[in-house]
Amino acid sequence: MPSIRDPNNIRLGIAGKVSENDHPYSWSAILNGYEPAAMLKYADPVISKYLSAKSAADFGIEGVRVTHIWCDNPDDAQHVAEASKIPNVVERADDMIGQVDAVLIPTDIGHEHVRRAAPFVDAGVPVFIDKPLCDNEHDLNTFADWIADGRAILSCSAFRFATEFESLRAKREELGELRLITMTIAKSWRRYGIHALEGVYPFLEPGGWLSATNSGRDNAEIVHFQHASGVDVIVCAVYDMFGGFGVMHAYGTRGHATAQFRDSFTAFKRQLSAFVDYLRTGTPPFGFEQTRELISLLIAAEASRRNSGRPRPLMRSSSMSAQPTTTGVPTT
Repeated sequence: MPSIRDPNNIRLGIAGKVSENDHPYSWSAILNGYEPAAMLKYADPVISKYLSAKSAADFGIEGVRVTHIWCDNPDDAQHVAEASKIPNVVERADDMIGQVDAVLIPTDIGHEHVRRAAPFVDAGVPVFIDKPLCDNEHDLNTFADWIADGRAILSCSAFRFATEFESLRAKREELGELRLITMTIAKSWRRYGIHALEGVYPFLEPGGWLSATNSGRDNAEIVHFQHASGVDVIVCAVYDMFGGFGVMHAYGTRGHATAQFRDSFTAFKRQLSAFVDYLRTGTPPFGFEQTRELISLLIAAEASRRNSGRPRPLMRSSSMSAQPTTTGVPTT
């Protein structure tokens, strides 16, 4: 369980940055505020666009600041610190140990996350890890062992907290019995497939996912998931399909409805708020078995593609069991 010095004055550290992912800028800005000129100079322009659409009152979580940063490239750390008002840049990631209450690891290359998290886990520092938590069974078991040992680790996609998909879930009764959910995403399956899965996940009973069949190819993966409820889920991850980024469609016996992810700021802030609440209360927003099942879906889809698109049953832990579908889905 998390152990922090002062729940009313939480110091966070940012640990790491990889190419094609500017979450260190956006997460820190949402918590600290930002310098518009530096943000526009250094970060993806889309971040400045959605930050500038918000008022000053929208920024920050009371009693929380990003106070330290380390990046793989020292220049990146200086740029993020300037743009997102982070006062301390450190030379090594583990220099933050003893200086911060928890660490955000805002990188999205799954096979790196055990290595990135290990110094903090060993030191008892709570960590939030960007999606996907990992992309292979060995690392998933490592995280499961850490969790079983009482380490404070949380990982999820912001799509879990997207208001657009929450509104779609509220229409579920109007659709009748669900039969099919489709989800489209851009970029690579390995780095962005978890977005699609975690957007869909709260619609269906945890513990009930059965198999994955990946009939796609590199840069255009089409994955069919089966759920014990009888609902089929189709996820399409096409590398340059930015016009279809985060589009969900739910089909039922009486109707259908669609939604597209658009409000990154609110989803990220709700995601960060969930981690802060975990630090303050000791209660995670959802159980680790949900994360384990989601990562197992990613692994099964990858295994199916490597095996010429043959169906791949879901790898399961002995403790995986159904939980209420509302678990981990905030309503405020």
